[in-house]
Amino acid sequence: MAKVAIMGHGVVGSGAAELLIDHAATIEKRANEQLEVKRILDLRSFPGLSYSDKFTTNFEDIVSDPEITIVAEVMGGLHPAYEFVSRCLAAGKSVVTSNKELVAMKGAELLALAKAHGVSFLFEASVGGGIPVLHPMTQCLAANSFSQISGILNGTTNFILTKMIREQMSFDDALKLAQQLGYAERNPAADVEGLDACRKICILASIAFGKHIYPDSVHTEGITKITLADVDYAADYGCVIKLLGHAEQTADGRTAALVAPFLVRRDNPLSVVDDVFNAIMVTGDATGDVLFYGKGAGKLPTASAVVSDMIECAKHPGGMIYPAWEDGTAADAADAGKQAFPRYVRCAGVSADDLKAFGDVTVLHRDGGAGELAFVTASMDGDTLETALASVVAAGGHVLGCIRVAAF
Repeated sequence: MAKVAIMGHGVVGSGAAELLIDHAATIEKRANEQLEVKRILDLRSFPGLSYSDKFTTNFEDIVSDPEITIVAEVMGGLHPAYEFVSRCLAAGKSVVTSNKELVAMKGAELLALAKAHGVSFLFEASVGGGIPVLHPMTQCLAANSFSQISGILNGTTNFILTKMIREQMSFDDALKLAQQLGYAERNPAADVEGLDACRKICILASIAFGKHIYPDSVHTEGITKITLADVDYAADYGCVIKLLGHAEQTADGRTAALVAPFLVRRDNPLSVVDDVFNAIMVTGDATGDVLFYGKGAGKLPTASAVVSDMIECAKHPGGMIYPAWEDGTAADAADAGKQAFPRYVRCAGVSADDLKAFGDVTVLHRDGGAGELAFVTASMDGDTLETALASVVAAGGHVLGCIRVAAF
């Protein structure tokens, strides 16, 4: 019998406890031994539960208990999660987590600590919630060299954009609806500003390319500037707008990672991923494109991934040291904000004659009365784009929107 602990009894933690208790027989068969919840760490009390006697407010009750061999960290945030996880690993306990911020900021260090102490540090739930992607990348696709990863990594922003596309709902109204349905927090910044997706693409890029990519090396934009006009122009061009995380290796072996809105063509599989669903497309040299699709969050989908990692730890008590990557530095990351992409541009107060700095363009719409012009450029790098946008301003115009067009 393996004794386990759960740190945090919020949405995911309570789901993990329910699965471990309600599915005990199935889990025992798959782990080849029983997994018994011995302790649950939370500052709150939960009277009336069938497992209320397992709660503690003292972390020492977990880290100092030699019977506890597997710990699930589902508290979220960097502190005190980092300190608690580090101490558990150093004490010879395997740790699983759904905490994307922790893995994005401290993954390389914690993987090395797990290896040094002969235990596992697993985090399948940190990227796709209930979507299995990290295990397939490191095991099923291990024979591949990866060239790029692209994905819809945040269900909240995908829900908002879906409402804007399908129902012509404004950004503000779609955000309010997402909050009413529980898809968005009262403070939605982590989602709508792209921070959540940034942490996830860091983890995916680190696995794919072998060097830790930190969030401050990822060019990150959110969706707060997207308007219904942009949605309509994108439709005219045969596209939808999606917030994507994208990472690829450059010719010099560095990793270029970014999170930003993209115009995605209707023939791209990512274009039909709607509502709160996520999808991650991994490109390998042997397999080509492989798409992982499903619910990227939620109580039981995420808890399912957490408990699955706990089962893997129980099956490999000597330490299952995957996924793994080396620590990285700023030199390992390229400036993806400067990468060349075709660009959708919407501006006002200019004519087609004022667009020479953009080269050949495809005009999507012209409103002579308002002087508004929307067009798509050929592939342009960031510096060339900035020069061209400055020329619009110099001509007395206003730039109303600028979005990359997916070329993958």
